[in-house]
Amino acid sequence: MRQCSWPGQNQVLRDYHDNEWCVPSFDDRYLFELLSLEGAQAGLSWSLIMARREEYRRAFHHFDIARCACLTEKEIADIARDYGVVKNMAKLRSVKSNAGVILRLQEEFGSFADFLWRFVDFKPIVNAWESEALVPAKNALSERVSRELKKRGIKFAGPVIVYSFLQAAGIIDDHIRSCPRQTANRNDS
Repeated sequence: MRQCSWPGQNQVLRDYHDNEWCVPSFDDRYLFELLSLEGAQAGLSWSLIMARREEYRRAFHHFDIARCACLTEKEIADIARDYGVVKNMAKLRSVKSNAGVILRLQEEFGSFADFLWRFVDFKPIVNAWESEALVPAKNALSERVSRELKKRGIKFAGPVIVYSFLQAAGIIDDHIRSCPRQTANRNDS
């Protein structure tokens, strides 16, 4: 079987592809981590962000949502100075503001996962692309989710970022048809 080629020979990306990408998640902390990392990636390469993932986890208290919502401006400045994260202050501040929005979504919907998964009636969209060239950068779903997230105050949530986030969260499975990790091919599905 031919695997998705986007991870290339990068072992960190290969592990992410094989164990996380497009695997459905209902864990709010993990979803918050993915949203934060996707936002950090805006304009940069995914391999750069994934190489710094452990630094992001350390800097942001393993993406504890309540703790991140309470970060002070000094703590955010310290993160920029002391950790191996992307130094874009708007991206770093967005972790705090997005955490606050997610706390409100949890109150309203019971969980951030429930808020997200309701867009697909709690069933992942499983595509069966013949080629990675056919995978879109965004679609009607990512545009709808992006609008809703932005309306509620989430930063770095354009439709392209949201599409990548929906893939990461397993709401959309975009492994190519021949990839062993595509839902229809996985032994664990």
